[in-house]
This record gives sequence, structure tokens and C-alpha cells, in this order.
Amino acid sequence: MTASCPTILATSAGFVPHPRLRFTFGPMMALAVDLASEKGLVDGRRARICVVGTASGDDARFQRDMDEAARDSGYELHHLSLFSQPNVDDVESYLRGFDVVWVNGGSVVNLLAVWRAHGLPEILRTLWQEGVVLAGISAGSLCWFRGGTTDSFGPELAPVTDALGFLPYSNSVHHDSEDGRRPLIHRLVADGTFSEAHCTDDGAGLVYRGTELAEAVTEKEGASAWRVRRDADGTTAEEQLPTRQLV
Repeated sequence: MTASCPTILATSAGFVPHPRLRFTFGPMMALAVDLASEKGLVDGRRARICVVGTASGDDARFQRDMDEAARDSGYELHHLSLFSQPNVDDVESYLRGFDVVWVNGGSVVNLLAVWRAHGLPEILRTLWQEGVVLAGISAGSLCWFRGGTTDSFGPELAPVTDALGFLPYSNSVHHDSEDGRRPLIHRLVADGTFSEAHCTDDGAGLVYRGTELAEAVTEKEGASAWRVRRDADGTTAEEQLPTRQLV
């Protein structure tokens, strides 16, 4: 399964509560799978998802939690680990075997450094152009943009400006739940660090076809997505985007 055109799902979402597990996958992960096939599962095959946990140091406990969530949700899930060395011989060939590459949260700054050391930006750009859906949460959202707001450097939020740039915008994740995110992204747009920002509340995501924003979606009632632009007078304007509720 591949998408009909290069597709990215950038989110502050993807995991929902479960009575027995640490979490399970919600409608946002189902959307990533649907985007890969445009019709959902085909030929009776389970969706194949590769999780990339570089931003959290390939934490083994979190990988196990992801495995349990995939079992509960009916997905075939594997991991690309880069610590302390890649867990596969040929990263590009390995990733090409998946429908969705899902990138977890953590430190986007560390993620970018490790990915560049291993040639991941070039590999992921090729796969994106071939139709593998690129998706993720938090750092796994920020990485696809030119940059955004991050706590990777310490407790105080700061800009990261050298992300992959597949999408020609900046990104603010956890826009409604971390007090410093909204004012910082407004300052960065106002001072010209970024020309335009696309932002997601917790529970929301953004779908891109090629480099164009196709739609905003949410798996959490009341969560929304936003566009921040600089006006001619140097101030910023924030526009709430129409958001489709996933079920």
C-alpha cells in the first residue's frame, strides 16, 4: 500500500487510553493507514507500520508498549532502531517494505543529528516521494517542517530552525497544552524567523498532499489546528482551521 501522492500526517496525537495497556492506537493511526492505501486495508493484509523512536533514544520499554498497542489494534508493527547501531543492514530497503513510517516524540534536535549521521533525511525524502506515508507525533511532527518550537535544549522552549524542510512551513505542537508554545511561535513568525506556522492542539493532526495542507483532523473533541501568519504591519494573525472529527 502506498499513497497516491507524497503524503505527511503531522500530529499532536495518535495514542488513546486503554483499560489494560499503557495506551492503544486511536483514529489518527487509522487515518495514517487509510492514507497509505486510500481505501484502507487491501488483499486481507494487515497494515505494516514502522515506528522510529530515535527522539527518545529507541527506548525499549516504549517499543514494547507500541507492540502491545499494535496487537490490540490489528497492525503489523516493527521498529527501526539506530541506538547503538542500526538494527538492520539496509535502512532504505527495510523502510521501503512499510505502508507507514511513524516517528515518535522526544528530542527533535537529537533526532535530527542522529538521522543526519545515518543518512535518514535523503532516504525518507525518497520514500515520501514514492508514496510511503510519513507520520508522527510531537518531534515526529516537527521534523518534517522547516522548524518550530521545542524543549530539546532545556526546560525553556526555543526555536529549532534546521529541521528536514520537506514541508515549507514551521510547526507548533501541543499548541493548547503547553503555555509557551503559542506566544513563541507568534514571535518567531512576527520577527521573520518563519514565514508561516501550522499548529496542532493535543489530539489534532494535519494532512499534507505534496507540500500543500489538505485538511486538519482531530481524534479528540474540541481539539483544533491553527495557521499563524505575519501581517503587513509586523503583527501576527492566528486562524483556526476547519477540523474534521475522526471516528
